[in-house]
Amino acid sequence: MGRIGILEYELPEETEVTLRVYDVLGREVATLQQGRKRAGRHSVPLNTDQLASGVYFGRLQAGEQTLTTKVTVAR
Repeated sequence: MGRIGILEYELPEETEVTLRVYDVLGREVATLQQGRKRAGRHSVPLNTDQLASGVYFGRLQAGEQTLTTKVTVAR
């Protein structure tokens, strides 16, 4: 069974969303969600089996706003 982390976010209104994960060099390693999402809380699984231990960044683009958060993968 794979190792799964969960990224969570909340939207105040329905909007277009893109959720991607980047390594410390700024290379995209995963696109987790893309498309129109309803208002409310959302949970997105991140399978870390293909990621080396280290620091990554989750970037959520929702409408015209962008939020970046640090994601640490430890084995």
